[in-house]
Amino acid sequence: MTDQKIKKLVIAALLTAMTCIATMIIKIPTPTFGYIHLGDGFVLLCGIILGPGAGALSAGIGSMFSDIFSGYVSWAPATFLIKALTAASAGLLFRRTARRTAKISSSVNRFAGVIIGGIVGEAIMVLGYFLYEASLAAFGSGSFTKASLAAGIVSSATGIPFNAVQGVSGIIIAALLLPILCNITEIRVWMNNTTGKESRT
Repeated sequence: MTDQKIKKLVIAALLTAMTCIATMIIKIPTPTFGYIHLGDGFVLLCGIILGPGAGALSAGIGSMFSDIFSGYVSWAPATFLIKALTAASAGLLFRRTARRTAKISSSVNRFAGVIIGGIVGEAIMVLGYFLYEASLAAFGSGSFTKASLAAGIVSSATGIPFNAVQGVSGIIIAALLLPILCNITEIRVWMNNTTGKESRT
């Protein structure tokens, strides 16, 4: 394994841990038995920094373990999938946006990439949890019928505003932290390669 791959593996592990910690450290319970947290900022950063593939795994694993450690074990599988998709879509769109705006300054095209990738990624998060909560509510009623599904949809809809707030906070956190993280040489080089800029080490 090359030094570059080792460095990327270490940073991936750190982002996984930070995703887990940021999700657990501040938790604001919601009426839908979930909670608002700061972890989505790191979920987005996983996809943006590591790319859609590795970023999805890092975000999914970190978020899943936060659920397990916090007593939300029944949510862990869904969280892994939803956060992985959030990070993957954010990472993919960040790269496409950054390449299309490569002639603009690095700070501007990175910011644009975070916003566009973040909006789509967090929309996936909101939709994913809405569908999962609706399914849980429907099955929790004892029988999966049209009536129980309708009731589940109505009850899970109350969680959409809370998840939306969490998503917006995640985008803001990612936009604020990315310029700081780009001071790390390896991350700056990855970002420059992504945006088509020449790296300065």
